[in-house]
Amino acid sequence: MSSNVRLKAAFERLNGRCALVPYVTAGDPSVPSTVALMHALRQAGADVIELGVPFSDPTADGPVIQRAAERAISRGVGLRKVLDIVRQFRQLDDETPVVLMGYANPIECIGQAEFARLAGQSGVDGVLTVDYPPEESQEFTALLTEQGVDTIFLLSPTSTDERIAKVAALAQGYVYYVSLKGVTGSGQIDVADVEHHLQRIRKHVKIPVGVGFGIRDAQSAKAISRNADAVVIGSKLIETMEEAVQAHAGKDQKDVDAAAIAAAGQWLGRIRQALDN
Repeated sequence: MSSNVRLKAAFERLNGRCALVPYVTAGDPSVPSTVALMHALRQAGADVIELGVPFSDPTADGPVIQRAAERAISRGVGLRKVLDIVRQFRQLDDETPVVLMGYANPIECIGQAEFARLAGQSGVDGVLTVDYPPEESQEFTALLTEQGVDTIFLLSPTSTDERIAKVAALAQGYVYYVSLKGVTGSGQIDVADVEHHLQRIRKHVKIPVGVGFGIRDAQSAKAISRNADAVVIGSKLIETMEEAVQAHAGKDQKDVDAAAIAAAGQWLGRIRQALDN
């Protein structure tokens, strides 16, 4: 079940196609460029945008996303700034769902009730908090639901049937299946193994299931899309922007940002084309 209108509509529009969900970190490659980057991702074919909330100890993230978080934190990007970025994005785009992905500590610093209120006001559609397990999320889920914001949960290859059932009872919008043991950006994805676990998950979960971690190119995205409702790509997208930034080092910041955004849009566009073909 989805309490959020934009997320529900986004998956309905797909009409059986696989959703493309890019992940980027708020404040990277720069604070002023983040909103423009989000618009470029939408134009390149993103169906949902996952916006990372920078955190100093991102235990589930590999080195690429850790570097992005460190850069954003050095620019002063915290949770309130992330919410402001979503608010700016909504000025020109009131259709594309935005899901915040991050950790409990920044939310706890604001307070769950206040965060839920601010998220709803800012135009956030979903919240994925890596270290809020379903056993401890009933109240938080209720607070978000009151604001029309969905609670997204993670499942992994080690999730038991009991854990899957607990997530199914609370989850809204979609469920994010972590295809690999380890951190973001690690390892090679095993398509057959993903298919096996998705079959297990769908015995309990009746909302869309997205797959992330380990999807690094058009070939792996297309292979996963045959069984998943969405593919989530983060580390390789951020790497692509890092390479563009390095190639334009020493130039004006606006030119560097433009190069990073262009590289991200072109790369994501190729993934979209592969999924649609």
